[in-house]
Amino acid sequence: MPYLRNTWYLAAWSDEVRGDALLARTIAEQPLVLFRDADGGVRVLHDRCPHRFAPLSAGQLEPGLLRCAYHGLGFGPDGACVANPHGQIPKAARVRAFPAVDRHEAVWVWLGEPDQADPSRIPDLGFIDRAAPGARVKGHLETHAHYQLMVDNIMDLTHADYLHRDTLGGGINTRASSQVEEADGGVVIRWEAKADTLPPVMNAQLPHPGEAGDFLNEVHWSAPGVMRQRVLFGPAGRLDDLGFDSLTAHVMTPAGPAHTHYFFCHTSDGLTRDPSMAEGIRAVLLQAFKGEDSPMLERQQAAIGDADFWSLKPVLLSIDGGAALARRRLDRMISQERGSAAQGEAQLG
Repeated sequence: MPYLRNTWYLAAWSDEVRGDALLARTIAEQPLVLFRDADGGVRVLHDRCPHRFAPLSAGQLEPGLLRCAYHGLGFGPDGACVANPHGQIPKAARVRAFPAVDRHEAVWVWLGEPDQADPSRIPDLGFIDRAAPGARVKGHLETHAHYQLMVDNIMDLTHADYLHRDTLGGGINTRASSQVEEADGGVVIRWEAKADTLPPVMNAQLPHPGEAGDFLNEVHWSAPGVMRQRVLFGPAGRLDDLGFDSLTAHVMTPAGPAHTHYFFCHTSDGLTRDPSMAEGIRAVLLQAFKGEDSPMLERQQAAIGDADFWSLKPVLLSIDGGAALARRRLDRMISQERGSAAQGEAQLG
């Protein structure tokens, strides 16, 4: 299936790649091995030795090289073979190296043309850097569903009123007024409600649980699957002085056609004031996604099978504006990228 290539994919949290450990991870059907060089910089190579195609992630790091566990070939951080215990190094003994950077406590990998790998194109998740480590709740989960289904799941949060009715829902997302727009190269959707009944987990944090509250829920999508969510809530008319403010990153990185890496990182002013809240917040997030979203998404994927999403002619509702706009924007980007690549190959031919 087609993927956007000239883009940055979040491949791991930075603390997943540490010391002399090797991390195997598949991104957009590309097997990768991630590791740190002698200076602590992140390196990413194709996870396949060019000799007998053994995964390099099964090998080990030695000073200046990654040693294949099968026949001992050693590859430098740039992918060139630098050691052959069996004799001369063949010119073809090289693996592809991918541009990679550490940013926002994460490792980002570029699968496309290396000369276009501009780190300034990484979506802004700077709120992660601004939060103290103890005021972050982050994690990585895997779901056997298409990554665009998982983007839909965040771009249409009315599902929370039904799938997460006892925690994040309760009906407010459906009752709220919504607005969708294209902005900052992506898609923004926001839900807003005044003097309404807040979701259970928010209602419990009000000075007087059960009182009416104001609510703002906003998601900013950047291609292909990076979303920054802001939730602001508090007693009706008191958002400025008694409001609770939070930011969450939801990043959906495709592993394969029906396999997705979900990276999340939550911060909030409440968590900054009281880091002991972290475990309770983590439990709510894991229950919502791992216990409720993920099973539903996998059932959706099973129902869709290998069919193209649009070929099934989905019935679109008013609540689908943000998700549909993000899908169509990404479809255009992939189509344009493939068209440019085909034109370049034709000119070379």
